Amino acid sequence: MKNRKCTCGCGNETWKIRDCYVALGQELTLAELPVGARATIVKVMPEMRGRKKFADVGLVPGTELQMEAHAPFGGLLRVKLLETSMALHREDAVNIVLRAPGGA
Repeated sequence: MKNRKCTCGCGNETWKIRDCYVALGQELTLAELPVGARATIVKVMPEMRGRKKFADVGLVPGTELQMEAHAPFGGLLRVKLLETSMALHREDAVNIVLRAPGGA
């Protein structure tokens, strides 16, 4: 079996389908969250464009979400939150700070 790229979008070569994970309690941005991982929103940066629009659909501190997919060329992300899926641009996702489950 030949090596293939990790499905989380990190670009690492791996023998497994998904070799990447998020350490418990680690803070990261939504753009860094691997496919299939769950995390809770800690903070939405004030410089984020359309901040009110995203708050209206539930992207606010305390909301749990799950990364469903990364677009093949890295532009869009699909996340599941509050029983719905939504797509957002990676440049918006870097302004959303998350914490993996198990954090203090």
